Amino acid sequence: MRREITGFSNPTVKYLRSLRDKKHRKAASKFLAEGLRLLTDARECGHIPEVLVMAKARDPHVLLDDLERDVAAAGGEVIETTPDILAKITGKSNPQAVAGVFAEFDTSLESLDRNVAPIWLVAQDLRDPGNLGTMLRTCDAVGAGGLILIDDCTDPFSVEAVRASMGAIFTQRIARARWDEFLPWLRGGSGQLVAASLRDAVPYRGAPYEAPCFILVGNESQGLPESYETACDLRVTMPMRGRADSLNAAVAGAVLAYEVLAGLES
Repeated sequence: MRREITGFSNPTVKYLRSLRDKKHRKAASKFLAEGLRLLTDARECGHIPEVLVMAKARDPHVLLDDLERDVAAAGGEVIETTPDILAKITGKSNPQAVAGVFAEFDTSLESLDRNVAPIWLVAQDLRDPGNLGTMLRTCDAVGAGGLILIDDCTDPFSVEAVRASMGAIFTQRIARARWDEFLPWLRGGSGQLVAASLRDAVPYRGAPYEAPCFILVGNESQGLPESYETACDLRVTMPMRGRADSLNAAVAGAVLAYEVLAGLES
């Protein structure tokens, strides 16, 4: 179905705008993604938006034509509206010309196959959506299985996290669990839990990594709780040559992921 919306008070506009709020996303089990590149990545990964919203004043593009065709073929809805209304929906003053509504993915631990990849990233209490999106991009870059979010992490389906993922939200598996759910799940099969730490740690270069390796990263300001660190199979330390005493959480995860990858491939 294709239709045009011209009024800010239209109920569909209010519904789409509400998906910027976690409470409404959770109730609807839907999320917003913006931009032709991101929606094309989703389409290439088999994720077709249920609703496609396009600005009337947009440049023609073959990828947008393909996207519109696939949405219609899947029984979705195509909406044309003004750039101002699209800005209201996305919350950006200069929105891109297209946005889509997707169904949230299954984020249960049970949906994961730990043996599909040699590396997984695990984030505990991560609060910044930019860091979460960056970790998803790291997962994609190193061929990880996905990202497991522990305890009270920021919502991976927020507009900010989806935007920061640069499309990796659609290439990576995501799971959410409490620590007391994750640890028994991990110990129920193969898997080495590794964290950057100062407690009985060995240098991260050349450490004895084993696949599947689960790289655990803590909260941006507090790091990992001591009990979480002591539960790890391997603790490694990364040298800090300057005045800073730690790396950004997402950066630390990326550095460690590439070192684990190199160790597993050697």
